[in-house]
Amino acid sequence: MLKTQLRRAIDPRHAKTMDTGALRDEFLIDNLFQPDCVTLTYSQYDRMIVGGAMPKSGPLTIDAVKEAGSPSWLDRREAVLVNLGDAGKVEAGGESYDLGRCDMLYLGMGSGAVTISGREARFYIISAPAHRAIPARLVTIKDAAQVPLGGRDTSNERIIYQVVHPAVMDSCQIVMGMTRLGTGSVWNTMPAHKHERRSEAYLYLDLEGDNTVVHLMGQPDETRHMILRNEQAVLSPPWSIHCGAGTSSYSFIWAMAGDNVDYTDVDMIAMEDLR
Repeated sequence: MLKTQLRRAIDPRHAKTMDTGALRDEFLIDNLFQPDCVTLTYSQYDRMIVGGAMPKSGPLTIDAVKEAGSPSWLDRREAVLVNLGDAGKVEAGGESYDLGRCDMLYLGMGSGAVTISGREARFYIISAPAHRAIPARLVTIKDAAQVPLGGRDTSNERIIYQVVHPAVMDSCQIVMGMTRLGTGSVWNTMPAHKHERRSEAYLYLDLEGDNTVVHLMGQPDETRHMILRNEQAVLSPPWSIHCGAGTSSYSFIWAMAGDNVDYTDVDMIAMEDLR
């Protein structure tokens, strides 16, 4: 079964007027993983698709997606699939790939229909428009470039795993990886930044029990927040900051799409400028 929804772009002036319910309706992506279902959210922010799939009873195939406007969804797009469960398999372009937990599979433009399987697998999906065909590549979490940042004294000791990233591989516009916070650390991406040339999506992971993350968004001088739980995703527009603090340590998968693949192309926000 395939379920899709459209999220239109929201102007920051409109976002200032939103209450909690409206913010969650526009920016939160919930219920990503439903048994025997592919759920895709097509965002008008850089035409990014954020989705999930759970092939509980048997294989699931993603091919025609109305919102993509082409016979097969990857005719003019690239995609990354991440397995968040136990052993899973992806078949695309005549090849088969086995994915362990947090392994990421890049599929280039023209890969055709994608079939996923694995009774205990859960696949997180990111897709964006592409301008050229790039060969598929499976990158395990061990293959990722690792960048340690922060420290215990500021409660943000973390390791950034760069996966679909110029330091590891080529892509058209997706830049993607994962950040894991150290034990006792709760802050991510602080000091905050935004990037007017790219959109981003976060998926929070490894929040056990009733632990949550207070996700901060909005313009630097008009911040808003949402409470996010395990395996919930959030859209971050180019005009918005994106950071958060949890009630425990956690991980999150970040994915960007836009004008370039320069990970450092950000507009830093001074702490004193946050409101």
